[in-house]
Amino acid sequence: MPTHVDLANQLCFSVYNVNRLFNKFYQEALKTFDLTYPQYLLLTVLWNHDHRELRELGEALHLSSNTLTPLIKRLAAHGWVTREHPAADKRRLIVSLTDHAKAAEVPIQQALADCLGRYSLTPADYEQALALNQKLEAGLSE
Repeated sequence: MPTHVDLANQLCFSVYNVNRLFNKFYQEALKTFDLTYPQYLLLTVLWNHDHRELRELGEALHLSSNTLTPLIKRLAAHGWVTREHPAADKRRLIVSLTDHAKAAEVPIQQALADCLGRYSLTPADYEQALALNQKLEAGLSE
């Protein structure tokens, strides 16, 4: 006898919808900076540790170089990052923040905080959701 499962009770569907809503949230919050969510993530990695190799960025973001390369090229074209191939090894690519990107970190973080403030998510709710999501991610990664 088949058992029907309500879509609203599926964790995967809930995660899918939260992902979709997060993308909408970041699109709204980052609009004035003309940044996409993936571009913001790459900048965040660089704000935490500038001058990173393409390989390191890929590892941090869980993205392949063929996905990262166009993203980095767009950021470079808009003045957010520079791309440099060291003379000692032209196969390597070092990505660095521009002064524009460094100066924009605080305003971008403030825009995100302002946008998040419009929702009824307390800091404790945020921490709890993050911890549970990290546990789920770790379990699914094994």
